[in-house]
Amino acid sequence: MGDNKTETNGALSHSRDGDGGARSRAAYDEAVATLTAPGAPFELRSEDVGGYAVRNFATRPRSLRELVAAAGGRGEREFLVQGERRIGYGEFARLVWGAAARLKQRGLERGDRISILAYNSLDYVVSVFATACVGGITVALNGWWVEEELDYALRDSGSRFLIVDERLFQRVRSLIGRVDSLEEIFFAGASAPPPGTVALSELIQPGHEPPTDEIDEDDPFVILYTSGTTGRPKGCITTHRGTITQVMGILLQGMVSAALGEPSPLPADGSQPTSLMTAPLFHVAGIHTGLCTAMAAGAKVVLSEGRFDPDQVLALIERERVSTWSAIPTMLHRVVHSPVVDKYDLSSLVRISFGGAPTAPETMARAREVLPVKPALTNGYGLTETHGIVMLSGGSDLEENPTSAGRPSAFFDIRLVDSSGREVAQGELGEILLRGPTVTPGYWNQPEATAEAIRDGWFHTGDIAYRAPDGLYHLVDRAKDMIIRGGENVYCIEIENCLAEHPEVDEVAVIGVPDTELGERVKAIVRCMPGAQPQEADLRAHVAARLAAYKVPELVEFTDTPLARNASGKILKNELRGEGSNSFDAELIG
Repeated sequence: MGDNKTETNGALSHSRDGDGGARSRAAYDEAVATLTAPGAPFELRSEDVGGYAVRNFATRPRSLRELVAAAGGRGEREFLVQGERRIGYGEFARLVWGAAARLKQRGLERGDRISILAYNSLDYVVSVFATACVGGITVALNGWWVEEELDYALRDSGSRFLIVDERLFQRVRSLIGRVDSLEEIFFAGASAPPPGTVALSELIQPGHEPPTDEIDEDDPFVILYTSGTTGRPKGCITTHRGTITQVMGILLQGMVSAALGEPSPLPADGSQPTSLMTAPLFHVAGIHTGLCTAMAAGAKVVLSEGRFDPDQVLALIERERVSTWSAIPTMLHRVVHSPVVDKYDLSSLVRISFGGAPTAPETMARAREVLPVKPALTNGYGLTETHGIVMLSGGSDLEENPTSAGRPSAFFDIRLVDSSGREVAQGELGEILLRGPTVTPGYWNQPEATAEAIRDGWFHTGDIAYRAPDGLYHLVDRAKDMIIRGGENVYCIEIENCLAEHPEVDEVAVIGVPDTELGERVKAIVRCMPGAQPQEADLRAHVAARLAAYKVPELVEFTDTPLARNASGKILKNELRGEGSNSFDAELIG
């Protein structure tokens, strides 16, 4: 996740240390302490979550329903905008209350799952919160998935209901009547609902009474499927408590930045802040850190339409006077390198946050160069398993340390440990372990995977980092065998298992290849069966028929040599990447 380090006996040299870094760290710590002290707006107190003492905000909403109710109190202040459709906060709350009542009439009970396969839309947002407000659980299906993956997730989650966008309906058409748990399918689109489906418009009707169903803070809010290291996706559970805490943590970080004199993300003319959302709602960056935070802050949220398009982003920033944009690095790269970037009025854009993949310093430099108002850039490190943000780096920290992951949110306990579990010293490499109220309670129907990931209350991220004297963390590698391509997590074993089923493939290894635009591209190294000579196109088609398009190898290398393995038979991925040997990598990456 960065190549800015130099090895010296297991420790690292740093570009920034000494008194300057110490003063910066002291100022940051003082600002956090002031804002989280007893009686302060973000007071932190100890509470029990899952049997472990963690820090959380003393004054907070206790469910997403409370967040919707508070939003409704803003009346007709604009909230959601997409194309020609615009709704205010009050109308949003009324639509949520009405949809929630209609879901209950159709039998949705606390703990029931309702899957959504759709592009971002206002109705998607209403459906998620209507489900949450009666204690239901949204299963946000990945919009890139193909039929086999969708079939698995619907069955694994035991979804009773499915909402599907007409543009994606063909991917689930053949599943109608085949998934035993699925009772009703709601069709979102302008055309007539196909046989076996009901128009979503029958649900999305206003109401005036909020539901009163019991909701516990630790009830699941959304299940987000992440590609699995065992070859099958895992349903990561996010909760009401974790989502609310994540939102308040982001708001706290904004207050800390202001206290330290960093540029404000608010429009200079005092107008309503406007956030552009291009991250899909089936990502934690979309629904948790993006949408829920904007709602809590009273911002206007502009939703892009359909697939990502740099020209559409530029036009929306100009038309809606967007002040903040949360992007994955690939999106930012494409926008700032657009040949027409100078044709639009982008003067309203004062903050850009990004994360989900390594961000090239060149991309950040280009953003500062082409945007008319020097934006405040913020880089985030987070995971689905932590409801999003773990660390943030922005302002002068990011300018002076462009590859840093930043500083952890105030409610996290964080450890860096070696492969034996020993905590490492400052400047040494270690795996990031996290404990806090936003750590997932686990994976749906996956007790063994949960027990492996969360031990004694500590979530093992699989990410390798070091801590500098100034308190900033620097990510340098991933212990988990994963590629991040354009913000999408791609687990190599899933593709390897798929390619291994091809009759002409003897053995295969999948690795990530660095790429300026996408972060990484997927590469397969294939040794064929004796006498076999498959074409690259054949292997790509084999994967494309079974997995999402972003998992299809873009590069295929054929070899006649057996793939290098260690004594236990694991393929030595570090050698395939041309990285040589590394004892820590050999143990944790294999």
